[in-house]
Amino acid sequence: AAPVAAFLSLLGAVAAPTSTQTAVANGGTRTISLYHAHRKDSISVTFRRNGSYDSAALGQLNYFLRDWRNDQQTRMDPRLFDVIWESQRGAGSSAPVIVLSAYRSRTTNAMLRARSRAVAKESQHMYGRAMDMRMPDANMHRVREVALRLQRGGVGWYGSSNFVHLDVGSVRAWPRLSYDHLARLFPDGKSVHIAADGRVLPGYEEARALVASRGGGYVPTLAQVKEKS
Repeated sequence: AAPVAAFLSLLGAVAAPTSTQTAVANGGTRTISLYHAHRKDSISVTFRRNGSYDSAALGQLNYFLRDWRNDQQTRMDPRLFDVIWESQRGAGSSAPVIVLSAYRSRTTNAMLRARSRAVAKESQHMYGRAMDMRMPDANMHRVREVALRLQRGGVGWYGSSNFVHLDVGSVRAWPRLSYDHLARLFPDGKSVHIAADGRVLPGYEEARALVASRGGGYVPTLAQVKEKS
């Protein structure tokens, strides 16, 4: 009987989740693995522990995501790492995220803007709030849709280069999706995304209140949307 009792005790210890395991399952402990496409280096760091940001880990990420052209760095917005972590988890990706662009100094942004109209004058990259990235083991269309559903910031799709821009600025998407596509992504109608034809889903105001309650960026009122359309 003693060996059986010992085995059952051991089984219970293995099966019972620890507080750390529970935190991981609930997203309270989050680890992000990145590979920098330009510098060819990588990092894997736990940036959240039991629901709180780890300042040392954030410092490591600030350095890793520095402007690769001139080595300048900034304080990255930690909410960006949450968006990336949630997008990766939702898309079923586990490989290191490939970083194409993260922090950009004003000098770098001005240089890129001179080359392309696609670069915003006040790019979120300059404020440490954005990343252009690719998940090598996931369909990037899927990654885009998962990120859109989060409604935590901007989601840009660059199909010809197969990468997605994510930021924690105001909730927006480019290019805009069709109304039918939005309706499929948000079957409950609660979205602040504006369709390509200027229409919004029926739960727009509810979604707007939700975004505002969690400190999201500016979202126009329904009246303002209709005025522009």
